[in-house]
Amino acid sequence: MPQSELEFAFLGVSGNTLTEVIHSMARQRRHFTPEQKVALLRLHFLEKKPVSDICEEQQLSVNLFYLWQKQFFENGAAAFANSGKRLQAVQDAKDRKIAALEDKLQRKNEVLSELMEEHVGLKKELGGL
Repeated sequence: MPQSELEFAFLGVSGNTLTEVIHSMARQRRHFTPEQKVALLRLHFLEKKPVSDICEEQQLSVNLFYLWQKQFFENGAAAFANSGKRLQAVQDAKDRKIAALEDKLQRKNEVLSELMEEHVGLKKELGGL
């Protein structure tokens, strides 16, 4: 049952209550991934497509587009910053290589020691020492 004159008048025109019409008019909020945002910014910057055209095609607010642009440039330095992950990965690779070379050197020293021991033993047997 309509609660006000406005709802009563609206009910007569559309057959729906004012509340039903308002809920049907409410737009579903869309979420864009970072990749989608960058793709739209790229259209503007690289392909020189006007912001108004991009926003119209994507049904975006122009203010939202410029907010993305501002965020993009504020965080742009992060793309060039060395994160500790890459440096850590390089250091870990060096550490593994050093450990492998030390193991190889240790085995080489053990083999050389055995050979020298055998050599000395043979010389003693033959009377060379």
